[in-house]
Amino acid sequence: MCYNQQMFNAVFHTFYAAGLMLWETFWALVLGFAVSAGLQVLVRRESIMQHFGHADLRSVGLATFLGAVSSSCSYAAAAAAKTAFKKGAHLVPTLAFMFAATNLVLELGCVLWILMGWHFVLAEVVGAFVLIGIMWVLVALTLPRALIEQARNHGDEDEGGGCCHHGHDHSHHEGHDHDAPEATSTGKRIAGAFFMDVGMMWKEILIGFLIAGLLMAVVPQDWWKVLFLNNAPGPIRLIENAFVGVLIAVASFVCSVGNLPLAALLWSSGISFGGVIAFIYADLVIIPLLLIYRKYYGVKAAAYISVILALSMVLSGIVVDLLFTVFGLVPQGARPPSPMMETTFQWNYTTWLDLVALGVLAWLAYLHFSKNIVAPGHHHEEEAAHAQHHGTH
Repeated sequence: MCYNQQMFNAVFHTFYAAGLMLWETFWALVLGFAVSAGLQVLVRRESIMQHFGHADLRSVGLATFLGAVSSSCSYAAAAAAKTAFKKGAHLVPTLAFMFAATNLVLELGCVLWILMGWHFVLAEVVGAFVLIGIMWVLVALTLPRALIEQARNHGDEDEGGGCCHHGHDHSHHEGHDHDAPEATSTGKRIAGAFFMDVGMMWKEILIGFLIAGLLMAVVPQDWWKVLFLNNAPGPIRLIENAFVGVLIAVASFVCSVGNLPLAALLWSSGISFGGVIAFIYADLVIIPLLLIYRKYYGVKAAAYISVILALSMVLSGIVVDLLFTVFGLVPQGARPPSPMMETTFQWNYTTWLDLVALGVLAWLAYLHFSKNIVAPGHHHEEEAAHAQHHGTH
């Protein structure tokens, strides 16, 4: 009976904490996804991706920018990066795009600020450029030429592997913002991009909150202290925590925004500052994505890409920790409990923001699910195109 009661309490606290944090971050998610959708519609991806052919500052900079204004879904980012790579993009801008698309997007920054504070948002951004630089150097020093051709010529069969995880075809995501008829209003296209991203990400976000809530309910604090070597000498702890952060991410199966609740729990449980950053970055080396890389590029190229990404994540976490320590930007003092332990339902500014977000969500839903809205000036063009179509038959 006691065991059953403990199980019930653990399940109840898991779902209760997950529900609380979803409510706490709801407005930030809607804001982030809405702005991201607008940028995806307004920024011409294909015209930028054609400049990814070289590993120079311009190409890497454009890839990073394009990733930052793209979807935060790791699976969609991997599919878009694969398309660019198969069309001739160099590996460095390809990986820079994929990383920026999951770690420099607005929705991630908003939720990270709510859960962990501005220090971590700043570290996320600074560390992203550090990671891209480290990755660039590693690829320049180690990339075998033959491997690139093997990866590009790898068969395209079963490339929908990344889609099965969510039930969506991510290969179509990269062009959904511009494949729509030009007559469709910008608002409707933004709404379509918004619901495309939400449709791909809602499971990741929900699973992330549930995993964090479950670990908070069942894992003793002493266990975390042993795992993170809190009593080890500084350099050893710094390196070990960064490696452990990446390993936990690999095993968690949660990517992008979905891993932030667990990052907050790890920080409250004693992991180092750099370890948290390495964990957040490691959403691109979770096991489902490693299997997708194998399908996209073949075993050897997938192994190379995975090792480069993982090593860059560990090293960037260490560099960020050292850099922020030097400038006094690492939060000091007693670690605050995970926000999932403290948040309660109450009538405050978060509630008002969530209500506004619900209004925005309702408006986007109206635009998305209503009949096609013709943009001003396009009505006669549609009629002419319709007449021409029938005149050919």
